[in-house]
Amino acid sequence: MIKKFSATLLGSVTGCLLLAGTAVAEDWRAWNIHNEGHPNTAAMDRFSELVTEATGGEVNVQVFHGGVLGSQPDALEQVRLGAIEIGNFNLGPIGPIVKEANLVSLPFIFKSVPHMFRVLEGEAGDVIAKAMADADILPLAWVDAGARSFYSQKPINSPEDVEGLKIRVMNNDLYTSMISAMGGNPSPMAFAEVQQALKTGVVDGAENNFPSFKNVGHFEVTTHYSLSEHLIIPECICVNTSKFNALSEELQAAVRGAAEEAAVYQRELWAVQSEQARKDVEAAGITVNEIADKGPFQAAMVKVYDDYLGANPDMAALVKMAQETE
Repeated sequence: MIKKFSATLLGSVTGCLLLAGTAVAEDWRAWNIHNEGHPNTAAMDRFSELVTEATGGEVNVQVFHGGVLGSQPDALEQVRLGAIEIGNFNLGPIGPIVKEANLVSLPFIFKSVPHMFRVLEGEAGDVIAKAMADADILPLAWVDAGARSFYSQKPINSPEDVEGLKIRVMNNDLYTSMISAMGGNPSPMAFAEVQQALKTGVVDGAENNFPSFKNVGHFEVTTHYSLSEHLIIPECICVNTSKFNALSEELQAAVRGAAEEAAVYQRELWAVQSEQARKDVEAAGITVNEIADKGPFQAAMVKVYDDYLGANPDMAALVKMAQETE
């Protein structure tokens, strides 16, 4: 289970490692797609500093930002092979590799971002983490990537409000099924095309988190942002399983603790950035629509879940585990 690593234990591990002697240092590379100013970039830099400090220099991590070591699919494969040791990955692209990780792509599987973290830091998270580790992508800590909500020219308070709307979604069968289940018309398209599609009416709406909604200018061509939070897809700080297992238990504890502390830092930064993005779009005239009861949305997903579990019956226990997490 991935939990917050105590500063006391981190200090104790550091002290022991400093006395450990003259082992050959491990110099690792880390992949990050984000650029300067993003919470994950700051968190990965913090992780690098913490690893060196906690291991007494026996493990050092050099972080390469902006995807310079390759695209996310390329970096995932490189981490699995051990060519890159560390990656800050979104769990969405891990789903096709590790079916357990695809849990997070089920619409409305999480009630909120805090609920998502409770699921991942509980028994369901243990199942996902083990399956990822078996695929050579061991998660050291979970980080926030916000919740995706609908934005359009009208408020969306219930599934009925989606009926007849053309909604841009990412190209994933689960996401298109989600819109269809509410009577909408899913319109998968490249993210770069969404702004013009919203402006010209090719689509009636789209969905994303507050920072993306603001940063790419989609707030300029819509009027309402409705807090459906239908997809909450986290990210992870992941390590090649074999490289991690080759470390001593003390070094493993130090590296994991550094990742968990960096993840807490990332979550704090993300919360600040997301809140500021909300304030900025509201100041620009966007009406943010709170949805008091998401139950009808979740009820509308029955067919989506039935179809998914019909094709993936071995996922039923994990889905139930997540749904029953308080």
